[in-house]
Amino acid sequence: TRSLSITSVDQSMFEKAQGEKVTLPCTFVLSEDDEGPLDIEWVLIPADNQKKEQIIIMYAVDRIYNHYYAAMTGRMQFTNPDPRSGDGSLDILNLKSADTGTYQCKVKKAPGVQSQKIQLTVLVKPARTKCSIEGSQEIGKDVILKCASQEGSPLLSYDWRRVSGTQELPTTSMLNKNTGELLLKNASQDYSGTYNCVASNRVGTDECSVELNVTPPINTAGIISGAIIGTLLGLSVLAFLVFSCCKKHREKKYEKEVHHDIREDVPPPKSRSSTARSYIGSNRSSLGSMSPSNMEGYTKTPYSQVPSEDFERTPSQNPTFAPSKVAAPNLSRMGAVPVMIPAQSKDGSIV
Repeated sequence: TRSLSITSVDQSMFEKAQGEKVTLPCTFVLSEDDEGPLDIEWVLIPADNQKKEQIIIMYAVDRIYNHYYAAMTGRMQFTNPDPRSGDGSLDILNLKSADTGTYQCKVKKAPGVQSQKIQLTVLVKPARTKCSIEGSQEIGKDVILKCASQEGSPLLSYDWRRVSGTQELPTTSMLNKNTGELLLKNASQDYSGTYNCVASNRVGTDECSVELNVTPPINTAGIISGAIIGTLLGLSVLAFLVFSCCKKHREKKYEKEVHHDIREDVPPPKSRSSTARSYIGSNRSSLGSMSPSNMEGYTKTPYSQVPSEDFERTPSQNPTFAPSKVAAPNLSRMGAVPVMIPAQSKDGSIV
C-alpha cells in the first residue's frame, strides 16, 4: 500500500552562526490512498529525555498555528505559505545560541504518517579578540604574545602571523593554536615589528594586532644608585627641616620663660618721691632719739634746699641758727641726709 513519503533526506545536520537565517527542509509526496486531512507539525526534541517535546509551529485544517513556542515568536515561519503543495520546510530568522537542538518534522495524512529529524547547531563567531604581550621586551629575554576572544563558540583556533619586516615568524617561535600563545625565545631586535592574530571557528573569524619593540637591557644598577642617592638627599633635607623647627621652638619657649620671670619675680621700681620720704624719715627717727646734750658737739650747717616737701617753708618762716663751735661730722660716711639740727638758746630752751 502506498502512502505519503518525505523526500528531503539529503541533509540532517546544520551549522549556522548566531544572527543568521536557516531553512530546515521538509518536503513530502502524498499518496492516492491518503484521504484524511493534512497535518504538519514541527517540534523541538529536548536534550533531556525526561522532558516532553515542544510544538513550535503547526499546520492543520487549512490553518497555520505559530503561537506555541514563545522563544521563537516572530522569528519562524513556513517556507511556503501553502504547505499543501508538498513543502513543509521551516525558516528560523535571527538565530540565537539557545536555538541549538534537534528539530523534527511530522507529516500526517491518514493513513500515512512520516517524520524526519534535523540537528541544528548555532555557533557564535569569535568577537572582541584582544592581543597582549607578556614578559620583558629586552634583548635575550623570552617574550609571549597572547591572543584571546571574549566571545565565540568552541572550538576556537588561533593563528599568528607577522605583518611587518620579513612577514615570517622568528625561527625560535612556538605557537599554541588552542590557547593563542606565541612564545618568542631569546628575543633580538630583529623580532621587533607588528604581529597579527586571527581567531576562528567553523562560522567566522576575528583579528587583533600588537606592536613588539625589543630594546637593550635597562641599566638597573644606575637606576638603583640614583634612587638611593635621591632617598638619602631627601632624608637629609627632612632632618635639617626638623632640626630647624625644633631650634626655633626652643628659642620661642626660652623667650617666653624669661619674659614670664621678669614680670612675676621683679617688683616694679619705686618713685623718687617715695624713696626720698622713706630715706629722710629713717634719719629723722634716728636723730629724734638724740638728747640736747648729745647734740652740742654738732655744728648746724645751713642748707638752702631740703629734699622733702615736709621742710618746704616760706622765707619768713625760716628760723635762724647760731653756728656751733663743734665741727660737723662727715654725714656722707654716716649715710644720712643733711637735715636742720635744733640748737639751745641762752636761757636753756631748745629752738
